[in-house]
Amino acid sequence: MRLQVIDHPLVAHKLTVLREKKTPSPVFRQLVDELMTLLAYEATRDINVETIEIETPVAKTTGTALTDPPPIVVPILRAGLGMLAGMQSILPTAEVGFLGMKRDEKTLEAITYANRLPDDLANRQCYVLDPMLATGHTLIASIDYLLERGAKDVTAICLLGAPEGLAALEEHIDDRANVTVVVAAVDEKLDENAYIVPGLGDAGDRLYGVID
Repeated sequence: MRLQVIDHPLVAHKLTVLREKKTPSPVFRQLVDELMTLLAYEATRDINVETIEIETPVAKTTGTALTDPPPIVVPILRAGLGMLAGMQSILPTAEVGFLGMKRDEKTLEAITYANRLPDDLANRQCYVLDPMLATGHTLIASIDYLLERGAKDVTAICLLGAPEGLAALEEHIDDRANVTVVVAAVDEKLDENAYIVPGLGDAGDRLYGVID
């Protein structure tokens, strides 16, 4: 597993405003969109491309095009939806699949309640979107889901990661696939409720409101 922490002043600035508890939901959503665009730019550096020949109004030349099959973007419902628009602004031709997962607050394990993904993901670059990598259980379950369908190249993009979750993911993945985790920051730790410290709270609630 490869970890990539995006060290950029604009990333740090936007993340700081996201952390502030007084930031209202509309501003929070806008900042997630902006921050995701910056993270996606770095996360797609190794996207599969090929050289093609084109003709400009002046002359023939060679250029770069994404290869087939196209990459697939997989936001983890519901919080991952807040990251989708930023990813699509960088990668508009990607296909989009969905995984619905939630954390059991007692066991902290991930429960899958919905999916919309191709059965065959062989030769597809997959980009998983999930704001918080806390215990790692949700991301582990998500990546396992993709690997079971033939994926070998997975990039997870998260706003924040915790050391405990990163360690659990690395141990679980081992050398089974090419997995990269891209984050805006790695925070200090998890608290007794498995929330990231200092973190930014529950990303889904801050994006869309509290739903009991």
